[in-house]
Amino acid sequence: VMSILLHGDAAFAGQGVVYETFHLSDLPSYTTNGTIHVVVNNQIGFTTDPRMARSSPYPTDVARVVNAPIFHVNADDPEAVMYVCNVAAEWRNTFNKDVVVDLVCYRRRGHNEMDEPMFTQPLMYKQIHKQVPVLKKYADKLIADGTVTLQEFEEEIAKYDRICEEAYTRSKDEKLLHIKHWLDSPWPGFFNADGEPKSMSCPPTGISEEMLTHIGNVASSVPVEDFKIHSGLSRILKARSEMTKDRLVDWALAEYMAFGSVLKEGIHVRLSGQDVERGTF
Repeated sequence: VMSILLHGDAAFAGQGVVYETFHLSDLPSYTTNGTIHVVVNNQIGFTTDPRMARSSPYPTDVARVVNAPIFHVNADDPEAVMYVCNVAAEWRNTFNKDVVVDLVCYRRRGHNEMDEPMFTQPLMYKQIHKQVPVLKKYADKLIADGTVTLQEFEEEIAKYDRICEEAYTRSKDEKLLHIKHWLDSPWPGFFNADGEPKSMSCPPTGISEEMLTHIGNVASSVPVEDFKIHSGLSRILKARSEMTKDRLVDWALAEYMAFGSVLKEGIHVRLSGQDVERGTF
């Protein structure tokens, strides 16, 4: 399995979660063994010029915190893009580290249907309107080389247009909106056929008092004989033991009981998060 993340240039530089996940990328128990980041760098974030959006020359500079290789490639050259993507995949499979492909390109139209980029970037968009689209540029090159004929190219375009048109026509026949299709991971059995949640019922999850007492006693004892523990810690364990005896629980003991009962059923429990190893909380 290989994870591939697609980013915009402004988001890659501007979203804190990108920097944070880079720092998680090689941690034990968290690593994905290398992610390929593809940055569609159209050199404008909605209406913001790069010089107003970040302090570094490249949007991908944030990836330098983990020394990830960064390939800047001209997106108007499809063969160069393919070459770089192959190198990136090979890097990831060889070294199991993150790698970034920066597709240096442009955005032909507005950020959305309502946006007219000529209002805010008139000079840039005058240049963009003069640019030959990459599909035409590459098709002309292939036809000039004799790799494909004009007829083959036109057939391919017509085939693609037909796929889009048919899908658009079919979409008009849809009368029912299935909510579950829009969820990231629809849980089987969670929704009925109409996409409505099934009634919520909770199976009984109680355990015997005897089991709770056992877990409480284990949670307030030291597993090794003649082991000298910190006096502050022994006070905590003593208080926990008293609570168990008095049939009381605080938050921490309740968590112990929950984890302990799940473990007793042979289910693996993995704790992750702040100071877990030290057990501070």
